Amino acid sequence: MAVSALAFENELHELELKIEQMERTPNPTPEFTDSIWKLRKECRQLLIEKYNNLTPWETVLVSRHAARPQTEEYIKMIFDEFLELHGDRAFGDDRAIRTGFAQIGDFKTMLIGHQKGHTLKERQTCFYGCAHPEGYRKALNRMKLAAKFKIPIICFIDTPGAFPGIGAEERGQAQLIATSIFEMTQIKTPIICVVIGEGGSGGALGIGVGDRIGMLQHAYYSVISPEGCAGILWKVANEETRPRAAKALRLTSKDLFEFGVIDEIIEEPVGGAHRAPQEIAATLKEYLLRQLRELREFSPDQLLENRYNKYRKMGLFRDNQSVISETASEAL
Repeated sequence: MAVSALAFENELHELELKIEQMERTPNPTPEFTDSIWKLRKECRQLLIEKYNNLTPWETVLVSRHAARPQTEEYIKMIFDEFLELHGDRAFGDDRAIRTGFAQIGDFKTMLIGHQKGHTLKERQTCFYGCAHPEGYRKALNRMKLAAKFKIPIICFIDTPGAFPGIGAEERGQAQLIATSIFEMTQIKTPIICVVIGEGGSGGALGIGVGDRIGMLQHAYYSVISPEGCAGILWKVANEETRPRAAKALRLTSKDLFEFGVIDEIIEEPVGGAHRAPQEIAATLKEYLLRQLRELREFSPDQLLENRYNKYRKMGLFRDNQSVISETASEAL
């Protein structure tokens, strides 16, 4: 069945609709069936070609696809049990971040993930995945609870950024995100983070410090959205500046893997996760189980040391065979 088309998929979408119409033809002849098979083959080749050559801006569009699986869908498809834990014990329950105990295979885990929602009502309830301070406070409380009971933490990142409202800032949005980042470096239990869709700014970093950072192939992870970057650099975000900003930000999984910001690219089905949710869920489950098995071999002190060294290495680049480091310690 054809899914809703993105801007760059018009030719592909037309072909899929044509195939659907042909398949509804009653009593097709063998020749007619053969022509459908040929069109299907052509459609798949076109799909492979397009998704193997996505521009950075097209990758952003795929990561935002309305049918792309979100945290709630992955909970149902990956985990055997899930017990949601509500509230931050201070202000309220932010529905942009879901937390709870989750069973995956033989592992009991603490799951924390952004939720955007699919319908308009869901999105309004979840603030389109933009968490408030109480969301990050809730997430941090659950992480500390997981550390207390020595169970690993899994974080699903999918947000355009933290909620930018005045009320959120008055309640300490920036401070909560900074505190969360710092506290995650000190938590003595394995942390696995996966960027499943959008990874925007501090909203993503607030639950993004881990021992393993995975990223779905067609997700993005960036200090700012392409629209925000375009607005700063060119004073306007339009059809011309958004793609330029996305290219300049180097926000794709391939770029980030080369930079060492992420540890692994999780390959998506042909055409993106939204075309085969069950398939990407199975792939993601295999990735999580593999990482959980590897990380349980480390002691808490080893985890902290490895985590510290992992993030200290970020920001190192080679220029004319000499290593340039911008770390504060070297500046001193």
